[in-house]
Amino acid sequence: MANLRFEVVAEAFKKRPVEVEVPKVRPSEYFAKYVFNRQKMYKYLPSDVYEKLIDVIDNGNRLDRSIADAVAAGMKLWAEENGVTHYTHWFQPLTEGTAEKHDAFVEHDGKGGMIEEFSGKLLVQQEPDASSFPNGGIRNTFEARGYSAWDPTSPVFIIDDTLCIPTIFISYTGEALDYKAPLLRSLHTLSEAATEVCHYFYPQVKKVQTNLGWEQEYFLVDESLYSARPDLMLTGRTLMGHDSAKNQQMDDHYFGTIPERVQAFMKDLEIQALELGIPCKTRHNEVAPNQFELAPIYEECNLAVDHNMLLMSLMKRVAHKHSFRVLLHEKPFAGVNGSGKHNNWSLCTDTGVLLHAAGKTPEDNLRFVVFIVETLMGVYKHNGLLKASIMSATNAHRLGANEAPPAIISSFLGKQLTDLLDHIEKADKEELFALAGKKGMELDIPEIPELMIDNTDRNRTSPFAFTGNRFEFRAVGSEANCASSLIVLNAAVA
Repeated sequence: MANLRFEVVAEAFKKRPVEVEVPKVRPSEYFAKYVFNRQKMYKYLPSDVYEKLIDVIDNGNRLDRSIADAVAAGMKLWAEENGVTHYTHWFQPLTEGTAEKHDAFVEHDGKGGMIEEFSGKLLVQQEPDASSFPNGGIRNTFEARGYSAWDPTSPVFIIDDTLCIPTIFISYTGEALDYKAPLLRSLHTLSEAATEVCHYFYPQVKKVQTNLGWEQEYFLVDESLYSARPDLMLTGRTLMGHDSAKNQQMDDHYFGTIPERVQAFMKDLEIQALELGIPCKTRHNEVAPNQFELAPIYEECNLAVDHNMLLMSLMKRVAHKHSFRVLLHEKPFAGVNGSGKHNNWSLCTDTGVLLHAAGKTPEDNLRFVVFIVETLMGVYKHNGLLKASIMSATNAHRLGANEAPPAIISSFLGKQLTDLLDHIEKADKEELFALAGKKGMELDIPEIPELMIDNTDRNRTSPFAFTGNRFEFRAVGSEANCASSLIVLNAAVA
């Protein structure tokens, strides 16, 4: 057995990186290649249909089903040019994963042959069996009918030969059976509540958007080593054995040089993610050995959640190609920190004002303090629900250990903002909202330019920390659907 294990380890280290075919053009030229985004809509849809669809996406107006046939025809034409033969309603049931049922673009032509067809009716609504999905006990097991309904605010995309249509998933009697439906409701409710408050400062604001920037942490394990561990294969974590020879004592893996095989995997993953419109920005070694992180540019919350769910499934496919297995379990190994998915959450107006950012005038800083305090009150009043929203058996192994935040929900603001809030009751009006912006720091090294210091430090022990112009919800687990925590956070703040 010892010899067999030695041979397995030896073979793992002999493997060379898989050659990745890098496109000959810049990322900006193949970004969203397989996404039916606004550029594709403008090309494939009639102008009046395009305008109506954009109005739905930008202004939240109800979708007119009369344009569905024209939209479906444009989508089908674009999809067929990319070799697509099937379509599916892509939804997010309460399983922490995604679900899909593929149908072909074929119907009988009445003459013994087939025609390729995709109507607006098929785009807007379908009926997957809802009886086998978790429902929280709201339905009898024999009540099987459920509906998936197109979400036009998240663009359609292509995976292999299938057109994937993001949808909500509800029961026959209208209860949400997924994460997307309550997330969209929470986003709409928060927008309405925040817009009313904004009108005290900016009467022209019509809408407040919620932004999300997630950070996906994960472990990579060689496929042959993974196959030698029944506990990893069955549970996603090690349950026996002893510490490895190289553990985490020095934290020397953090931000270190990315191993060659891992770099090839990351490159392949990023190319495929960019083609699907996922704006990958940052990659690096994380603290634990064989732990890594990928983070995108922040996006509108609903779209960011869809992109994270899509990325997690994409990671597993790409890893297999490179003879790796991705571990998204929050605590796969004893003795080293686990994996989280920090959710950087912020609000901005349709006029471009970041509501959690300090301003340059007393009025702007009053707005800043108002939104900070309202967010803190939401967390204070509903901390139990926030804790429930991130709690799972796997995440419970991670929280409170090493650099992970504790399971107790608290917020860290930094010295400057804490002093300001403590000062509010006794301050004069003139000095009350005179917040300083970034300050400079001069080093005794003439070659180094002045460093601009943020108005708050980053905090590794607070699960809900203010980080300059947003809050970072750090307690979310790495394999969780971000929507679970954001539904509660949005509703609490609203």
